[in-house]
Amino acid sequence: MRSSAANGAVPPRSASVDARLLVVLIASAALAPFALQVFLPALPTIQASYAASPAEVQLTFSLSTLVVAFTSLLYGPLSDRIGRRPTMLFGIAVFVVGGLLCALAPSIEVLILARIVQAGGGGVGLVLARTMLRDLYPPERAAAAIAYVTMAMVVAPTLAPTIGGFVVGQSGWRAVFWLSTAVGVLLLLAAFPVLRETRHPLAPGTTPGPLTFASDFRRLVRSRRFVAYALLIAFCYASYFAFLAAAPYVVMTLMGLAPGAYGLLFITVSGTYAVGNFLAARLTPKVGIERMILVGTVVLVAACLAILAGVLLKGATVLGIFLPMAVMSIGQGFVMPNAQARLLGLFPDRAGSASGLAMFLQMGLAALAVQVVGSIQAGSALPMALGMFLMACAAAAAVVVVRRG
Repeated sequence: MRSSAANGAVPPRSASVDARLLVVLIASAALAPFALQVFLPALPTIQASYAASPAEVQLTFSLSTLVVAFTSLLYGPLSDRIGRRPTMLFGIAVFVVGGLLCALAPSIEVLILARIVQAGGGGVGLVLARTMLRDLYPPERAAAAIAYVTMAMVVAPTLAPTIGGFVVGQSGWRAVFWLSTAVGVLLLLAAFPVLRETRHPLAPGTTPGPLTFASDFRRLVRSRRFVAYALLIAFCYASYFAFLAAAPYVVMTLMGLAPGAYGLLFITVSGTYAVGNFLAARLTPKVGIERMILVGTVVLVAACLAILAGVLLKGATVLGIFLPMAVMSIGQGFVMPNAQARLLGLFPDRAGSASGLAMFLQMGLAALAVQVVGSIQAGSALPMALGMFLMACAAAAAVVVVRRG
């Protein structure tokens, strides 16, 4: 491992502190995905409680998703200026306040605004968890640690609807927000003594302040390798969201399976993604980041091609879609943490800005994939399969750019 003098990072004080810090960062990264999904089973009850329209209730989800994307552009540069620790603690505190407002909201309008506050605070972990790990460790070790963070980002929203459904059934919809508030409070209490400043020193002559945010982003987008890694991450992520957008229609309408069966199939996909992340954490220090990215991208493209071929030849079948999806998820588990580690290593003094801009592109492209693929219901799984394959090919093109330097 490099010395602190070489990389400008604050080294871990001890193995025990290092483990506790990793747990806190993993939990902070899971905070926003968990909160975005845990209240979904409560939407019908919320609609009835406020006598609201479906469109109004849907705003509690769609606007909070957009807020997470846009706050990614804020938290990264802010952490580069004032430090990772105060930015992270501030975001978690805002999440707690937002959750409390949600639980007490007297109207649908207040609930929508409270959800925006909650999501705006929770998004801090999506940006800074990976940034802080990259501050602390060299690329291979950072990639291994980031793999666990990305695993949490997938596992949390997978389990959240089940937890939310149970809580709503037992205690009503407001209990869901009391639960998320309690989670935020516990995380804040755990983070306060464990989090320490990891930010690299600012470049000589740099004056902290919001007016320099634009210059940070301009510096990043002028880097061909940064743009290539950011697009690789975004297209890889979007290929998964193209599946998510159409999967309910394909599985329950075209295949005629029950919602429970869909839930079980979805868990297998998330589970294999977690397996890919786990393998990446173990293999990357031995195999190397670039080779893991290449192997993962080849697996991603091959799996999406298999889904497309299956749909064209036999139509939508459980085996023809979910078996390649399981393979594809493993490939994504190889690509995502390693590409993120490489991207964050390009500008160590601006790792927060780099993480924020990359997260914005990642979530923005995913939202576009959801809107386009999800809105096309052509009586077949072809729009989904074609969208996934095109996103995978775009990711492969980004890898070509990266390898050419």
